[in-house]
Amino acid sequence: MKISTKLRYGLRAMIDLGMNEDKSAVLVKSIARRQEISKKYLDNLLGGLKSAGLVRSIRGAKGGYVLAKPMDRITVYDIAIALEGPPVFLDCVKDPSCCDRSENCVAYEFWGQLSEAVMNLLRKTTLKELVERQKKKQEEKSLMYYL
Repeated sequence: MKISTKLRYGLRAMIDLGMNEDKSAVLVKSIARRQEISKKYLDNLLGGLKSAGLVRSIRGAKGGYVLAKPMDRITVYDIAIALEGPPVFLDCVKDPSCCDRSENCVAYEFWGQLSEAVMNLLRKTTLKELVERQKKKQEEKSLMYYL
């Protein structure tokens, strides 16, 4: 299994917006620089997140992007849906009728359990949790000193 670049970068951009929530708006070029994502690609990602109602754009001299709702009401699942659509691991898990073996297939059952576990993690993990974990990592890093 491989997570798409779209979702990886989109999640990083959302965490960045959450980290900078206290600012009026965050410039795309600032996010792009901090997250090492091309501005053009990031514009595309933010457009999808905006269409899904997860971010808002603000025009003008102090313009940029802000979160459209509180961080504790945005899940990783919401971000994945906005950027990729519903995550699908295997066609047979999504639609058991596509395979004649699914009714008596232990592998099908396993893939279904794995899919459910991942979906549950995506649904329960909020942006707020990830932002708090990122802040903690940054604090730990700033407390380190070298001899």
